[in-house]
Amino acid sequence: MISLHRLPLLALAAFAGVPALAQDQAAAPKQSAPAALTCTPQHAAMGHCTLPKPLPAATSEPARQSQPACSPDHAAMGHCTAAAAPPTAPEATPQAQPACTPEHAAMGHCTLPSPAPATPQQVQPSQSTCTPEHAAMGHCSLPAPQPAQPAACSPEHAAMGHCTPAATIGAEGTDLPAGSGSAPPVPTDYAADAIYGPSAMAMGRHHLSLHHGGQNFFMAILNIAEVKVKDGRDAYEWGGEAWYGGDINRLVVKTEGEGEFGAGVESAEVQALYSRAIGPYFDLQTGIRYDFEPNPSRVYATIGFEGLAPGFFDVEGAMFLSDRGELIGRLEGYYDQRITQKLILQPRAELNFAAQSSEDIGVGAGLTDAEIGVRVRYDIAREFAPYVGVQYERAFGMTRDFLREEGESPGGFSFLAGIRFWF
Repeated sequence: MISLHRLPLLALAAFAGVPALAQDQAAAPKQSAPAALTCTPQHAAMGHCTLPKPLPAATSEPARQSQPACSPDHAAMGHCTAAAAPPTAPEATPQAQPACTPEHAAMGHCTLPSPAPATPQQVQPSQSTCTPEHAAMGHCSLPAPQPAQPAACSPEHAAMGHCTPAATIGAEGTDLPAGSGSAPPVPTDYAADAIYGPSAMAMGRHHLSLHHGGQNFFMAILNIAEVKVKDGRDAYEWGGEAWYGGDINRLVVKTEGEGEFGAGVESAEVQALYSRAIGPYFDLQTGIRYDFEPNPSRVYATIGFEGLAPGFFDVEGAMFLSDRGELIGRLEGYYDQRITQKLILQPRAELNFAAQSSEDIGVGAGLTDAEIGVRVRYDIAREFAPYVGVQYERAFGMTRDFLREEGESPGGFSFLAGIRFWF
């Protein structure tokens, strides 16, 4: 506790020390500037302190560099005021402005700088940075597409109707001169000639025909080789043909005949024919025929046909004109009915005609004779098949009379057994 008698002394000392304290404070350096720097824009926005006033434009360079502490993001939130950017040379502008990205500009955080004028050669490289996704958001515009050059029209695409081939092939397969006009007329059957040329396609068709039906083949087949048992007078009969050639042109040799065991051959003939395809299923045949028996022999000029009739009936017919002026004809046919893949039932018929009677060869005018029968064969192999069957034969008119005069039967049933083979 301070004594009351000391109070006057303390008061006197206080009045005496005020001027000295004032002199000491005036002599000390001012420290308010460092204190002011501790007030950040965030504290100033909260009212904790007051930011110092910005220095005038004439201040030193270090003071100007201290202002970027206020970033664009804080300035957009109102926390501070961004300093005005110092003027720069036009060359530096494109490098300073990209700090504002299109995304920030879309959020209102900054403003994109105006693009500097560029020459047409510089526009195309800058537009390539605009992707389709940004163009869909409205951030940029895609450059206008350049007109594409038309692709070459290949023959395959032209055949599908996707394009039209250019008229470049001439009528002889050579290139047309520039500006020669429209394409040459296209043949109806060979449209590919308009693309590759007739000469090239002719070679292609030649090889196609050669390797797919244009080759020459050979075949020999004996349809009938049988024994006939009838009334105790056993006989035999044969019939077949061989040919060499292709699908269009062939050389054909045919033979047939019959006889009795112990009595010799009654009739035998051979034909040499040129066969020409006149359609998908029929051939026209012409040539000569020579009869060894009966005696006297005959030579015939021959014209006929052979083919596959509707219903898969094998038919053939011919007319024969002899060197003695005798005109005769023949028509025959058969049908293979498959019971199984190896068992086949074959009905068969043959008719013979004559334009006039001729006792020398034992035929009368009109229908001379007929045969009708049925055979059942079993294909042990496709090339070899034994068979059995039954057949009825009958002679008519003057032919029947000639047979009776010679002591032969004019007709009757026969039991058949034989083989069919080919190679």
